[in-house]
Amino acid sequence: MSKVAIIMGSISDMPVMQEAIDILKGFDIETEVDIVSAHRTPEKLFDFSKNAHTRGISVIIAGAGGAAHLPGMVASMSPLPVIGVPVKSSNSIDGWDSVLSILQMPGGVPVATVALNGAKNAGILAAQIIGSHDKCVLDKIVFYKESLKEAVNKAADGLNKQTS
Repeated sequence: MSKVAIIMGSISDMPVMQEAIDILKGFDIETEVDIVSAHRTPEKLFDFSKNAHTRGISVIIAGAGGAAHLPGMVASMSPLPVIGVPVKSSNSIDGWDSVLSILQMPGGVPVATVALNGAKNAGILAAQIIGSHDKCVLDKIVFYKESLKEAVNKAADGLNKQTS
């Protein structure tokens, strides 16, 4: 079974990253959650990045704020797909520093980057990556996407009734 690692640079990132955990649990995808600071625990970062694939991890979601080096550093050492979640932190410049730190990776070191505080989309993207080779997960994603469409149609119907 595929597993997704969700890591963050600080415990203060947990409220944002919880959305990735929740959506992946909804798809019945096992998660491993940890704090791995690029700046404060570099040895842990190296060990995690180089060995995640040997522990059954299929995708890594890395959330970080401020300088936000965690996703890129992980991607530089891991053969796995990395999804970066820029987190608007207390020392952030409106979150743009985090977005650009994750988005502007050099050629050869890709990090899929979601919106500021977009951990839910990171979880969905991780599930879609796993679903590309796991039909059970793919079927759940198809159902999820259909439920999104139904919710919009229901809201539109309600709006039409209010304005008639």
